Formats: sequence, C-alpha cells, structure tokens
Amino acid sequence: MSTPTIIQQPPAKQSRRALVAGSVGNFIEWYEFGIYGAFATVIAANFFTTTGASDFEALIKTYASFAIAFFFRPVGAWIFGRIGDRVGRRPTLIVVLLLMTGATTLIGLLPNYATLGITAPILLTLVRILQGLSAGGEFGGAVSIMTEFAPPGKRGRFGSWQSFTVALGLLAGAGVAALMSSILSAQDLSAWGWRIPFILALPLGLVALYLRLKLEETPNFQRATLAEKTHTADVVVSHPSKAETAKAILLGIGRLMGWSAAGYTFLVVLPSYLQTSLHATFQAALIATVLANAGFAASIIPSAILSDRWGRRPIMMAGAILITVLALPLLKILQDPGSSPWLMGAGVFIAGAVVGMMAGPGPAMLSEMFPTTVRYTGLGLAYSLSNAVFSGSAGLIITGLIASTSNKDIPAYYVMVTCIISVFALASLRGSAHKHALRD
Repeated sequence: MSTPTIIQQPPAKQSRRALVAGSVGNFIEWYEFGIYGAFATVIAANFFTTTGASDFEALIKTYASFAIAFFFRPVGAWIFGRIGDRVGRRPTLIVVLLLMTGATTLIGLLPNYATLGITAPILLTLVRILQGLSAGGEFGGAVSIMTEFAPPGKRGRFGSWQSFTVALGLLAGAGVAALMSSILSAQDLSAWGWRIPFILALPLGLVALYLRLKLEETPNFQRATLAEKTHTADVVVSHPSKAETAKAILLGIGRLMGWSAAGYTFLVVLPSYLQTSLHATFQAALIATVLANAGFAASIIPSAILSDRWGRRPIMMAGAILITVLALPLLKILQDPGSSPWLMGAGVFIAGAVVGMMAGPGPAMLSEMFPTTVRYTGLGLAYSLSNAVFSGSAGLIITGLIASTSNKDIPAYYVMVTCIISVFALASLRGSAHKHALRD
C-alpha cells in the first residue's frame, strides 16, 4: 500500500510555518524564566522577606520556588507527552501555550507578602507549578514538530531553533529587565515596575496562539497513525517497551546534564551570584547576563549546522570539554576586581558561546533517540528531568553551598562535574544518526 500524498515530505512553506509556531511558544517560556532570574532579588523582597529574615534567606526561598516549578516539568512532560503521542502534536501544543501564557501573566498580577502575608508566596509557588507543567509539555512538542517537519539534512538546524529561542527569550527577559531598571527608580521597580515584563506575556501569547492554530499535524505523526489504522506494509512503526524507553531517557539525561547545569549557571543564576557574592550592581549583573546570552545565541545555529555535516557527537563533546576546562578560569576573571570591563564581558560571552555548542545540536540529538510513538514523551522527559535536577536546582544548590562554605568557586565546580559526566554519555552517540530519517 502506498503512502498518501498528505504525509509525504512537507513543502518548504509548511516547514517554515512549523518552525515559527514551535519557536514562539518556547520564546515566551524562556522570556519568563529570564525575567524571573533577573528579578530574583526583587521577587525575594516582595514575596519571601519576612520579619527577621535576611536578604540571602529570602533569595534562597525564591530559588526554592524556582526549583519546585522545575520538578513539575517532568510531570508536564509525561502528561502532555502522552497526549501528544496519542492525539497529536498540534492540539497538545495549543493547550500548553494557553496554560503557560496565563500562568506567566498571573505572576505580574499577584499581591505581595505585605498585602496577603504567607498566602502570597504560596500563590506564587502554585503559579510556578502551573508554569512547570506547561514548560514540561512545551519542549517535547516544539522539538517534535521542528524536527519532524525538517527537510532532509537540516534536522539539526531546525531543532536548534528551540535552543535559539531559549537564548532570545532569556535575552528579551534580561533586556526588558535592564530597560525597566534604567527608566524607573529602584523604589518604583521594586514596588510595581517588575510586574510589567510578566504582564507582557499576554499579548505575546495571543500572537503565538494565532500561529499554532494555523499549524498542521506533523508528517511523522500522520504516517504512524495511518499505518496503525491501515496496517501499511511499507511503514514500520516502532513500539519500544517501557524498559527501552526508560533506558533511552536516562541516557538522554546524561547527555544533557552538562548543558542544563552550565546553561542555568551562566545564563540565569549569574545575575544573583554577581550581586550577592561579588557585590555587583543590579545593572552590571544584567549587562553580564545579556552578554552571556548573546554568546549563547551566537553559537547555537552554527553549531547545529556543523552537526548536520559532522554529526552531533563531536560538536556536543567539544562543548562539554571546553566548559570543563574554561569554567574556573572564566569565573576567576569575574571575581578579580582588577579585571577590566572588556575582559569580564568577553569572559561571560565566551561562557555563553561554549554552552551554545551543546545546545545547538541537542534537540535534534534527542529527537533521533526516540521513535514517533514515544518521541514527544521521551525527549520531553529526558529534557525536563535533566533540567529539574541540574537546572532548576542550580540556583538553590549554588547559593546554599556558597552560604555554607563561603567558597565563591562553587558555580565552576558544579558546572565542571556535570559536564564531565556528559562527555562520557555523549561518547556513546552513533556518529551517523544525523544522516538517517527519524524512526517511525
């Protein structure tokens, strides 16, 4: 039985539409994480500062709320992944987008501790949980549609837009935060100005909703669904066992953990680290974050293009090794009061760029690990579990260890250990996976 025309390789216009629709929701998700990280100290003062508590204690509580949301990402990845693998990528991503946009907007409207008392941080944490659920469902669906719609030989490039919109979202979040801090007084920023960037998620979400409503189902999902219904002879649909899927997820976590830890340490935790440990100003910390994210963005797509030519393994392993070697020297540059602003700027830019070497090929690498029937669930769980443990907890672990040990090198050590483990996990990658079609 021949395969119907509707599930042949999609035209270029359809592929581009899928790329944009997948990217825009991801942009909103990481825009929110960017502004939450940038305003961590402000949010701590508004929601977690109680009588007799220090600013450092409030910041740790803020990061605890941050980490809790991350631990709900695997739950969201499993729930929405199962739906996405059974019902379809398109309807699932629409529901995820609505949940994400609503939760992010709500953060900008929540009363603070002075108004509601202990109820305020509880409500904030509940909203962060909703964000965690939606974020868990976003990655698997976005990467699935990007890579399943990708033209032959461009899967790395298409998948890299997931990581690229992470960079754009974090840059937009840090940029908006920097703008707000420059046009508002510190008092106004703390009182109400920090809310505006969160509320801006609403119009962004409406644009994303429009784009996703125009999206069609992926050719891989259509082909697998049709083959299941009609027993198409020339389409082999894979149904891996739970044990096989779990093994692939664990391997995916190992391959991602260095990217997760380094990405959040250099791109999100950096502002608070510079302020609390190195006593930098809020504006200086934001500038450093913008530069780190600029370096991250600059290397993502070139790294993905190279991975389409040479394979995912050499590019991602090179990134993990470089992070391991450079993490401590780059941190020392930031810690040295004698370092020039140009040297410090170059240091954080390089840190971000090296992380991008792992983030560029990463989504396509994950997509190639799972067949269509479990792809949304499998890659979503691998990514969300890695982020829950090694990203969401990064701020809490680093801040807590610095407080207890007074060792300001903790961020570098944290990144180095996770990247060393990733090097060994990445060594098991098949060198030719990028040359073959995704498994049905």
